Amino acid sequence: MTSTTGPFSLENPGHAFVFFSPPHWISLLILLAIFSSIWFLRDWFSKPKIDLRTRWIIAILLLTQELSLNIWQLSIETWDAGSTLPLHLCGAGIVLAVFLMINKNYLIYELVYFWGLGGAIQALITPDIGAYGYPHYRFFQFFFSHGILIFASLYMTWIGGMRPTHRSIWKVMGITNIYLVFIAGVNYVTDGNYLFICHKPVNGSIIDFLGPWPWYILSLEVVALISFYIYYSPFALSDLIKQFRSKSVLVQ
Repeated sequence: MTSTTGPFSLENPGHAFVFFSPPHWISLLILLAIFSSIWFLRDWFSKPKIDLRTRWIIAILLLTQELSLNIWQLSIETWDAGSTLPLHLCGAGIVLAVFLMINKNYLIYELVYFWGLGGAIQALITPDIGAYGYPHYRFFQFFFSHGILIFASLYMTWIGGMRPTHRSIWKVMGITNIYLVFIAGVNYVTDGNYLFICHKPVNGSIIDFLGPWPWYILSLEVVALISFYIYYSPFALSDLIKQFRSKSVLVQ
């Protein structure tokens, strides 16, 4: 029999998650500081032995936190194939990020970069964790899991020397839509709502502004494409600056 109160309980009376409350803001600021550290410590991380160890640590942390979530769900008897499997974009991105950390596959990088940044950033801004606010286990697990997914994306970009291309945007969009069809079948079999294609999140999100079902799914396609271009824009700008400088040198 599970406890009804406590940091690992099914219920969390009096501590429901509140958007942009102090714990929410503090969590976002801590994650921002951690992400910034990758850039400022990039020379240290780039040392071969440090890089290898760091990638393995990230892979282990990704797996450990996902395993801990499933163990917790089982312990409170709420594990369900229709909601617990890592099949949302962030969950799939976490699984893929484990392989990315180990084998540095470029296609996996493209998926982790766009799914990781596009999905995890949105999730951190509007967390779908309902009653599990600070200091519940689910609160910490949620921010840790999405934070480390973004960390993996940025790490392989700034330290791993990888970057997306314009072709990556459309490649990932195509794979995402193929994945959506697959998930539609999974939802049918498990009575789930992975990718939120059956109904909107209960606790509110950007989807609330995208129209009724099923039209918001088409709106999400547009939002995803726009977000992919936003996350690609720093590289596009960098390419334009390099082209401008090279032309200036030739003119001189």
